[in-house]
Amino acid sequence: MIFRFGSIKYDLSSRTHIMGILNVTPDSFSNGGKFQNVDQAVSYAMKMVEDGSDFIDVGGESTRPGSDPVPLDEELRRVIPVIERLSKLTNIPISIDTYKSAVAERSLNSGAVIVNDISGLHFDKNMTKVVAQLQASIILMHIKGTPRTMQINPEYENLIDDICSYLADSIQLAKENNIKQIIVDPGIGFGKTLRHNLEILRRLNELKRFGLPILIGPSRKSFIGKILDVPVDQRLEGTIAAVVSGIMNGANIVRVHDVKAIKRAVQVIDAIMRS
Repeated sequence: MIFRFGSIKYDLSSRTHIMGILNVTPDSFSNGGKFQNVDQAVSYAMKMVEDGSDFIDVGGESTRPGSDPVPLDEELRRVIPVIERLSKLTNIPISIDTYKSAVAERSLNSGAVIVNDISGLHFDKNMTKVVAQLQASIILMHIKGTPRTMQINPEYENLIDDICSYLADSIQLAKENNIKQIIVDPGIGFGKTLRHNLEILRRLNELKRFGLPILIGPSRKSFIGKILDVPVDQRLEGTIAAVVSGIMNGANIVRVHDVKAIKRAVQVIDAIMRS
């Protein structure tokens, strides 16, 4: 699974890769409001690179449960200056976390090379065209509903089959439009109960049916808080456990907040798994 992201080439099957989360929002569930200043955001991103992050995922709209969409102009105002500055300081691949084609287009033209679409190309019919034309990579995530509605009693006939069916449609759309580099994400926490999230981690290897890299994003999620009965800033150990479980079951990329600690855990589990 050799992928080229800008000037960087990664063999995504050789080791687990780390995607550092950079939320430039006032209301994200974990670090919302911390990095609204461009200098602060870029400094934090470069610290994640120093700590071992292989990707930086920049997001300008919170997709926490119950959240409302952010106006297009506001999302652009938040992310574009950060991406422009960051892309001049590092060749680490930058991902834009958005489901809006206009944000994706501006971000890709500003230095991003990956689009992380929580809707898996389902929310904005122009997204596929933008990603294809600008020869970007795509992360296709499963979501049930929208961020505003997704945690209102989510139910599935068959969890993994339903997720894979949704992702199969996304993959077909991407391939039909000649998008070359595709990564899949089962969408932990996006329209899933505690039981659903645990089942996803336990059965993650079933997503290998696609023959594509698998990304997971369990970092500091509420299911960890429910298990441990701790607030969002005390979920590191639970996140490490979820990440390690995911890697043992086939994850190639883990999207996390705590890069340094997760990197160390990942190096150990990779050594065990590949010894």
